[in-house]
Amino acid sequence: MLVDTGLQGSPRHVCHHRQSEGGCADCKVRPISVCSVLTLPELEELESLSQHLVLEKGHALFGQDEPAGYVYNVIEGALRLTRLLPDGRRQVMGFALPGDFLGLALQDRFSVSAEALTSVKTCRFERRAFTGLVQAKPHLLRSLHDRAGYELTLAQDQMLLLGRRTAEEKVASFLLSLRERYARTGRTSVTLELPMGRQDMADHLGLTIETVSRMLTRLDRQHAVLLVPGGVRLLDLAKLEGLSAN
Repeated sequence: MLVDTGLQGSPRHVCHHRQSEGGCADCKVRPISVCSVLTLPELEELESLSQHLVLEKGHALFGQDEPAGYVYNVIEGALRLTRLLPDGRRQVMGFALPGDFLGLALQDRFSVSAEALTSVKTCRFERRAFTGLVQAKPHLLRSLHDRAGYELTLAQDQMLLLGRRTAEEKVASFLLSLRERYARTGRTSVTLELPMGRQDMADHLGLTIETVSRMLTRLDRQHAVLLVPGGVRLLDLAKLEGLSAN
């Protein structure tokens, strides 16, 4: 049964599940998530702490500076992670995809906002209960460390992207990075879905929306990609990789 949580007026719904069909053992992102290291009995223990939460496109999972009382495992959909600067400017810090864990940082409040770019389904855990489970299961802690290392690599790649690459290289690198992240979830189509808009890409890459549009058009004219509704088709990976490596 879906129950309206009533949080901040957003149409967020929670489904309490207990070892039911569609639970943790059947979760389609389990192979790529931190919980992949758990045995079936341990998954039942994890499931007893969890809630399924469904979020509609355009609504916030959590906001910047809100108390960080929960952690979230993204099961379906995509979210935009943003931070507002003191002068009101917006920086898109990244995009959360299936298999990603959100809210694991040590701060008491969220440092970013997480907004749904599509319909999103997550598994939500009360933070203190999840922390207690992690402390009791060293292999789960190691899995979280591995995830933290992966996210650190993404952050380092983003620093290089912002500081040392041209606009064309930034866009090419972004497309290839997104392709690699989709591949981790088993999505290997040559057509790359772009749930984020041009402005989101611009705010993520440190460019203007006009520059992002111009670079995508240039790549299209070079037959490296084909612009299609809702995304791009990657036609020449070698060309994109060559741009990304420059």
